[in-house]
Amino acid sequence: MIQTQDRQSAIANCRELAALVDRHASGQGNGFYSTAFDPLEFMRESDPATAIQGVSEPLLAIVVQGKKEVLLNEETYQYGVAQYLVLSVDLPVRGCVVEATTDQPFLGFKLSLDPVQLCEIIAQIKIDIGKKESVRGLFVSNADSSLIDCAIRLTKLLDTPQNIPFLAPMIVREIYYHLLIGEQGEAVRQIATAGSNMQRIAEVIKRLQADFTKPLRVEDLAEQANMSASSLHRHFKAVTSMSPLQYQKQLKLLSARQMMLIEDIDATQAAYQVGYESASQFSREYARMFGAPPIRDIERLRVA
Repeated sequence: MIQTQDRQSAIANCRELAALVDRHASGQGNGFYSTAFDPLEFMRESDPATAIQGVSEPLLAIVVQGKKEVLLNEETYQYGVAQYLVLSVDLPVRGCVVEATTDQPFLGFKLSLDPVQLCEIIAQIKIDIGKKESVRGLFVSNADSSLIDCAIRLTKLLDTPQNIPFLAPMIVREIYYHLLIGEQGEAVRQIATAGSNMQRIAEVIKRLQADFTKPLRVEDLAEQANMSASSLHRHFKAVTSMSPLQYQKQLKLLSARQMMLIEDIDATQAAYQVGYESASQFSREYARMFGAPPIRDIERLRVA
């Protein structure tokens, strides 16, 4: 009964938050909107067919109005009003709004997460770290009314920018606290726990991002993580849903897609620049990931 009441309260609070977010984003069309508080962004989208693909850094994303779908490799996550998604490591994901109209656009609240601040709070409140087994670096949960209330107060601060430097960090700490003690607290705690498998995988991910065009030796990555090759593979897949090689491939294809779209180079040039030796292999893997060969995909993106 208590859980049901809190769920209803969270949904009601989201209506207040939706009005605030819509006020800041209305009149600016669709897309992401930065705010006077750098870690905070809003999303507004009236077209449910719009998809966004890229590597996302650690973040908290609350659906304020509408519904969204996120794909991680072959896994699909849906979340709607008063639900939130947390990414605890950098992951290549595809986000797609699945419920939105012109009159009732999708509205989202997005806050970047700082592992250093999370670590400070963990030390201060002396949370038991618990098990060290790897958990998925992406999860969806119901937001309680306290978390939505924090989001409301943080958004209201935008109307008094002179108060942001002092008050915003305190509200963010409160948001972090609710995440740490919530039903997915174990995953959040591992973001900032020194020596946790998730943190070691996060460091491997940073190396992959820096060197994704170079040939990959899993043994070198395992040595960096202080794991055996088999242990690295198991923990990496537990956190990201894919192997290090698959992760590297997605980075290559995402980077090539961006090059073709922004720099106007052809598929063969893009393939070689991101480390492919075979243009035909690049085209096959590109089509599997994006649903169309490079030329057709880029044309479709430009029209959209």
